[in-house]
Amino acid sequence: MAALAAGSLLLSAGCSSNGDSGNTQARTSSAPVTAPSSPSSSPSSSPPTAKGSVKVVSTLTEGLASPWGLAELPGGDLLVSSRDERTITRIDGSTGKQTLLGTVPGVSPAGEGGLLGIAVSPAFGTDHLLYAYFTTASDNRIARMRYDGTGKAPGRQLGAPHTILLGIPKGYIHNGGRIAFGPDGMLYAGTGETGQKRELSQDKKSLAGKILRMTPDGRPAPGNPVPGSLMYSYGHRNVQGLAWDGQKRLWASEFGQDTWDELNQIVPGGNYGWPTYEGKVGKKGFVDPVAQWRPSEASPSGIAFAQGSIWMATLRGERLWRIPLSGNPGKEPLAAPQSFLQGKYGRLRTVLAAGGGDRLWLATSNTDTRGTPKPGDDRVLVLQVR
Repeated sequence: MAALAAGSLLLSAGCSSNGDSGNTQARTSSAPVTAPSSPSSSPSSSPPTAKGSVKVVSTLTEGLASPWGLAELPGGDLLVSSRDERTITRIDGSTGKQTLLGTVPGVSPAGEGGLLGIAVSPAFGTDHLLYAYFTTASDNRIARMRYDGTGKAPGRQLGAPHTILLGIPKGYIHNGGRIAFGPDGMLYAGTGETGQKRELSQDKKSLAGKILRMTPDGRPAPGNPVPGSLMYSYGHRNVQGLAWDGQKRLWASEFGQDTWDELNQIVPGGNYGWPTYEGKVGKKGFVDPVAQWRPSEASPSGIAFAQGSIWMATLRGERLWRIPLSGNPGKEPLAAPQSFLQGKYGRLRTVLAAGGGDRLWLATSNTDTRGTPKPGDDRVLVLQVR
């Protein structure tokens, strides 16, 4: 896909500089390489309105310590990971009651590293598997573990982690960390370039500064741009959010450095520019972001898709952005992005669509050493959006 036309979309409200702000390649797969299924060519719902709205319906739960990842269980309960406490907690989707599942061994929290993104297996009803991306003393890695709450005491409901991918380069900052299962059943992971070795983003043999696509057991997924490689896209600085829209297109949020934070539509094999370029440049061979923000307005973290729009949580910007999608691949948003909740809840870490309707869960991030905690922090809010 050619780089998009220049013409920056300048936004006037917002988050900061990027304020959250030895490579072992995974085993190769012997499975035949086939092309991934094509996204639907028509939207699954009507286009969004140019202007949207956000209503805070309730606070689902509070008193969380350094929450980072959110995942929904079948039935509507939530799981939340604590970056610094190294724990996974279940939150009742109706009452907000918290139940500690357990501590993930081997996690080494420091700086922006620790227990980061989590995901629930698409086959959770039969395999009861949870996936976690975390920082160890030597690397970042992805592991899966069995969750069994039947007759087991709180804190003892997680099985031993089984590593499916190791050797993702780590740093004090820029560890990436978001994982999610796509519509194709494959596991996607956003990684960072460690903050020290920017050149790794352009090194196709490195796992750093990439979006990775793998089978549930950690092997390179069939149909990846380079057969036998986990790399799905490259040239990233620090991917923090992953979400698919109604046409099954993958979107990613990314920290810039001093100039532009980005929302990117991800194409297989695409080069997203870092460290050569930041933001929209219109250069052949590079994919431009669909929208960009000054770092003081964003420092984007998690994203979600709901009601025809991408919703982007921001850290330094302390707001939730709505980006209404046009429905046309690679095109700018249908209308200028809007910001909501500016400064009301502090740093916003993760947003997750709740059941595919007009509700979102939004996790704050004020106990991560960079925020200013208020009574009740950190919390998960229930939002109604359009």
